[in-house]
Amino acid sequence: MPVPFLDLKAQYQTIKPEVDPAIQAVVDSCAFALGPAVDKFEKDFAAYTGARHCIGVGSGTAALELILRALDIGPGDEVITVANTFFASAEAVSLVGATPVLADCREEDALIDPADIEKRITKKTKAIIPVHLYGQCADMEAVQSIADKHDLKVIEDACQAHGSSYKGKKAGSLAFAAAFSFYPGKNLGAFGEGGGITTDDDELAAKVRMLRDHGMPEKYKHSLVGYNERMDGVQGAVLDVKLRYLDRWNSARRRHAADYRKLLAPEPRIKLFTEHSGREQNYHLFVIRVPNRDEVQQNLKDKGVATGIHYPIPIHLQTAYSGMGWKKGDYPASEKLAGEILSLPMFAELTDEQIHEVCTAVIKSL
Repeated sequence: MPVPFLDLKAQYQTIKPEVDPAIQAVVDSCAFALGPAVDKFEKDFAAYTGARHCIGVGSGTAALELILRALDIGPGDEVITVANTFFASAEAVSLVGATPVLADCREEDALIDPADIEKRITKKTKAIIPVHLYGQCADMEAVQSIADKHDLKVIEDACQAHGSSYKGKKAGSLAFAAAFSFYPGKNLGAFGEGGGITTDDDELAAKVRMLRDHGMPEKYKHSLVGYNERMDGVQGAVLDVKLRYLDRWNSARRRHAADYRKLLAPEPRIKLFTEHSGREQNYHLFVIRVPNRDEVQQNLKDKGVATGIHYPIPIHLQTAYSGMGWKKGDYPASEKLAGEILSLPMFAELTDEQIHEVCTAVIKSL
């Protein structure tokens, strides 16, 4: 039985009676850039995360970049993030002219290693960007403690963590500011590109609102040289409908993850990442570690089971950063995981039959 990695059509069918009229309302109003639908989503998502402000922007990458720009981080500055993440976590640092500095992860959970962060801090360090990878929050108390000690800002890369929580607080309210991606495949995904910034800081929020809209506090008055990173009205409308379902979808993902763990745990050749007490994951991805990963993945493909690798090349080994002086062996945990990780199908509409099919296929493919 073929099993897709993600099934956005199945999700759409569950919300079609609500999302179609919401899109039509934007079309009827012709409020295509920002507008009432975006305003409403910003208010609702801020309330959902527990943050004072949400600012809708064009992508998760833009969200990270605009936070850094609003903090006046640029050439000569350094920002620490993790080696095993999507490229944008470091790319945003480079886009503002600052230097990305990488810390390794911990093998047990694939999250940034706080002990390695402290080793990387210099007089040039201005901020730390922990990544809530796969939807599990990083060890924010440890990261914040280090940041406070060195007077650094902490920016959550919450692009995979919609609805995840850490000790009772939602991702997006755990640091000075947070960046979200609403790419279509995310737990809260738009019908195109989209991103958001959450913060309790009034000054940062006001500056980011200007930066996303050509530096304008009001129309045709430009206080800053800004960017065109506005969220469009259709995405605001779609996201506001989907937000009402996010907790339900995340609960389904957690049930699927529990089933995966129950079925795969008895197989000693499969390693599962640690689920930390006090951190409720949204299971944006369900990732396992297996030997001979590439062979296993091909076998699964032959059986009709779609999988992914998140991520096959750590940041320090990407061609784009070949001039940084990084080399193989610099981040051993990240490199080891990159050769073993395999993302299994994960979406709210998965059936028990599909999960059993995937687990049987994985074990037979080892």
